[in-house]
Amino acid sequence: MYAVVGCSECSHLWLLEGRSETTQCPRCGSRRAYEKRKKFVETEDADHARDVRASMLANRQGQGEAFAELESYAALETRVDGGVIDETAYLESSGLNVEEIDSAGKRDPRGPNRRGSKKDVVNRALEELDEPTEAEIIRYAGNRGVSAEYVQKALRKLSRQGEISEHRGQYRTL
Repeated sequence: MYAVVGCSECSHLWLLEGRSETTQCPRCGSRRAYEKRKKFVETEDADHARDVRASMLANRQGQGEAFAELESYAALETRVDGGVIDETAYLESSGLNVEEIDSAGKRDPRGPNRRGSKKDVVNRALEELDEPTEAEIIRYAGNRGVSAEYVQKALRKLSRQGEISEHRGQYRTL
């Protein structure tokens, strides 16, 4: 069951599917019992409900005649589904090599050893290394394409934020 309902507060129109005890206007948030909402149409067909709502909105804007010339939602949707080309055909018609694009999308531009952001690499070093020193964290991150400068800056920031602590050159997460 579909219903086109209206809000008595802001005059917004929307579709409801099914029937609940209360409804909330998506525009102004007013909550009313389903029975107290103004129902302009109740139907089993979702496309019919959409057409009624669209017609009401067009009439509100003085475009009822223009709307009457349009096809129904179901007819427009059928026409759109038939006229869409898939991305492979689009890319090929643009002169691009689809296989090359697919393989480029599968490659990680950050290198084979790095997973995640630079911050993720530093956090993983803190988790995986046993009582790591700054030098060990820099080495771990460096093997994954993260610079020593970034690691030092990240360690200072994490320490200031209270997420890690440093004691006698060794770091641990809190």
